Amino acid sequence: MINESWISIVLGACVDAGRAILKVYDSDFAVTHKADDSPLTLADQEAHRIIADRLRKTRVPVLSEEGRSIPFAERSCWEQMWLVDPLDGTKEFVKRNGEFTVNIALVEAGRPVFGAIFVPVRQVLYVGGQGAGSFRLDDAGAIAAAGSGELEQWQDLADCGKKLPFHAGPASPLTVVGSRSHLTPEVESFVEKLKTSHGEVLFVPAGSSLKLCLVAEGRAHLYPRLGPTMEWDIAAGHAIAENAGARVYCHDTGGPMVYNKENLLNPWFIVEGAGFRSGEKGK
Repeated sequence: MINESWISIVLGACVDAGRAILKVYDSDFAVTHKADDSPLTLADQEAHRIIADRLRKTRVPVLSEEGRSIPFAERSCWEQMWLVDPLDGTKEFVKRNGEFTVNIALVEAGRPVFGAIFVPVRQVLYVGGQGAGSFRLDDAGAIAAAGSGELEQWQDLADCGKKLPFHAGPASPLTVVGSRSHLTPEVESFVEKLKTSHGEVLFVPAGSSLKLCLVAEGRAHLYPRLGPTMEWDIAAGHAIAENAGARVYCHDTGGPMVYNKENLLNPWFIVEGAGFRSGEKGK
């Protein structure tokens, strides 16, 4: 479980990184590409720098998408780690559709026990933690600024935010959320099978970790990710969804998702909203 003294540090890091991202977003920014041909901007780099600097105060090691070259022999010995995506949804950032996030998760023994996701354009913050539940805070930029002292413990989050899920979940149609920029044929096939078993299915595209947030809120029943993702893409959303009553499991085995693996690539997975069962292997 997260040390409550770290809550304001993490949320302040999210908000400050979000401010830096928006400065670049509102400019005529340049786009370069990483070795895997994924886009990289100054916003990714600035957000990484800010978050790494803030999290240093916790004395817990950080594994970030923009600082991923830490040998497994070293990180396998970590009891705790911060798993960070300083700008999740860079493709959405480049498209300027607003569907990008800042993701910070605390991982213990291969499990995400705390997650924070900040949506800079909307100024919305999602937070979830083991034994504490999950919450959505609107206008978070005003109340979670670094050093504000207004969000220092779980009770503050409960007082300022809305507990998730706050939608009971639409009775019908079955609502499935999927990637806006990385939709695979396997997901399309998955949705077609759901139509056979459940009738009408509403498919909602979304970018970044917002897909997990939609399930956590209860606005979507399912998020099938039958395609590649990395650990930092989903750890924060996993913690938020799970502590809002959702289930996150491996598509092929029904087993739990594990973090800080030697290979940081995730297996395909399913996120099921609170009270919903899809009939996949995880049932």
